[in-house]
Amino acid sequence: MADSTATEAPRLTALSHGGGCGCKISPAVLSELLQGHVSTRAYADLLVGAETGDDAAVFRLNEDQAVVATTDFFMPIVDDPFDFGRIAATNALSDIYAMGGTPIMALAIVGMPVNVLAHETIRRILKGGESVCTQAGIPVAGGHSIDSVEPIYGLVAIGIVRPADVRRNSTARAGDALILTKPIGVGVLSAALKKNAIDSAGYQAMIASTTQLNDVGPRLAARDDVHAITDVTGFGLLGHLLEMCRGSGLAAELRASDVPLIGEAPALVEAGFVTGASARNWASYGHEVAADPPLAASARILLTDPQTSGGLLIACDENAAGAIIALCRSAGFDRAARIGRMVRGAPQVVVSGS
Repeated sequence: MADSTATEAPRLTALSHGGGCGCKISPAVLSELLQGHVSTRAYADLLVGAETGDDAAVFRLNEDQAVVATTDFFMPIVDDPFDFGRIAATNALSDIYAMGGTPIMALAIVGMPVNVLAHETIRRILKGGESVCTQAGIPVAGGHSIDSVEPIYGLVAIGIVRPADVRRNSTARAGDALILTKPIGVGVLSAALKKNAIDSAGYQAMIASTTQLNDVGPRLAARDDVHAITDVTGFGLLGHLLEMCRGSGLAAELRASDVPLIGEAPALVEAGFVTGASARNWASYGHEVAADPPLAASARILLTDPQTSGGLLIACDENAAGAIIALCRSAGFDRAARIGRMVRGAPQVVVSGS
């Protein structure tokens, strides 16, 4: 029998129909699927459940401790197996940080076409994930694996948080400043990568963003002037901001010109590199977005672009915005920027400056 490692290895991205958080079911379809789900409101110690589409579940153990639990997994967004593992693990841990928690351990979720991929390739994916967990100071304490048609990798992540420090996506206040910690455009870059249309610098910028741990989350949550946090992933910046609006019962004003972008993303959009998830996102929630003047197609694509392992979206007291940006930049988020504010009104996003 021929050694499978002797044949040319297939591209990871060629083995999946989607990649990264662009694999997520669209907001509209997900909402339909979850209709009639059993309410968790009867559980008094479940501080955060599924009701507002928050980043993770939070269960109170006592006055001083709560458990934060989440799971996140997807198909390859890049071809390098080690980088794929790193991105998937960073993305999963982000949900813990977004709730204000500190991760304590992880379990691996592994689905691989074992007769298609070399075992060394699969080992490299696992090692990539383990390297991120080591950086976060936690073990990969176990997991579960299956033989699947498409490669899938991710984590169950467990963390802890003080109940007083839990930060939801539904507790923003009118007048809050909105701050984004990472630039957007990962989905656009991934679409270009599939067609070998980004250079080494573009790839490195994409990897640097998607493997940067959002570990500033607990420091933000410890501040009383930080009112709400969420991370920006598959529903795009507009989608996750709308979740914040709906949960908080407020509207948001977003200045598109202030949203930081990964260097090559605008040019790649103009060249036609767009993910299918961007269109699905807009179809799901575009009716909740107002713009004056109307959104240019390129701006709409970027604002709905699915982010894999994206940044934190923070709603904080207006007077604390400068200090929060400085804190984020000191933690390594050099592109952290103020992008808008929360205002009174029916839940929607009003976009200007596009």
